Amino acid sequence: MDFVVVIPARFASTRLPGKALLDIAGKPMVIHVAERARQSGARAVWIATDDERIVEAARQHGHQAVMTAQGHASGTDRIAEVVAVQNLADDAIVVNVQGDEPRIAPGLIREVASALSEHAEAAMSTACHALHRQADLFDANVVKVVLDAHSNALYFSRATIPWARDEFAGGGKSIPPGLPIYRHIGIYAYRCGFLKRYARLAPPAIERFEALEQLRALWHGFRITVAVTEQAPEAGVDTPQDLETVRRLFADGV
Repeated sequence: MDFVVVIPARFASTRLPGKALLDIAGKPMVIHVAERARQSGARAVWIATDDERIVEAARQHGHQAVMTAQGHASGTDRIAEVVAVQNLADDAIVVNVQGDEPRIAPGLIREVASALSEHAEAAMSTACHALHRQADLFDANVVKVVLDAHSNALYFSRATIPWARDEFAGGGKSIPPGLPIYRHIGIYAYRCGFLKRYARLAPPAIERFEALEQLRALWHGFRITVAVTEQAPEAGVDTPQDLETVRRLFADGV
């Protein structure tokens, strides 16, 4: 299987300015991400950024970086620019790994790439795991996905789907046995030909209201295959508290 990884990494961040370059165990956070991406077996790993400081950090640590435009609305658009700059073939597979996940499992990256490689009819792939925590059930920040019989995505939502009518209508808050409820994991693989078309697709209302850009692909009729993984991934770094947690884990050698 042949695939590449692109890591979108902007310098700006509302809660953690300069997040990509924050130090974790002596290295910038985005470098930890790139190292794990290399371990996935990717043919190439590129950090896609809009800031020369990130480019320089990548070079100092032996990684490739690509300067991209500052005005991209999403990481997907930034990756599409890299695909164009690198002149990748339409059938090439590129995996989008977020630059704020320094503990992402290399196996998960490869699993998502493999899912797309094995399903020629799909334009994208992503991942999910069975939801077990009651606290996540009604949390709008925990995105859910409903699958068909072939592990293709039917819908993504911040709402609790599928809705267990009898359990929840009576005020129940626990997960009924057998309910096929999955938590979406925010990692994607794309066929490059699809990425070249994505930016031209009009955002539908469901994307705007849910604030989930993968719904654009579904709305326009593109298939998304989903790898169901056993293990929930470790959380990314969004807040100062997340950063301290990750720093402790690296310091403890976990």
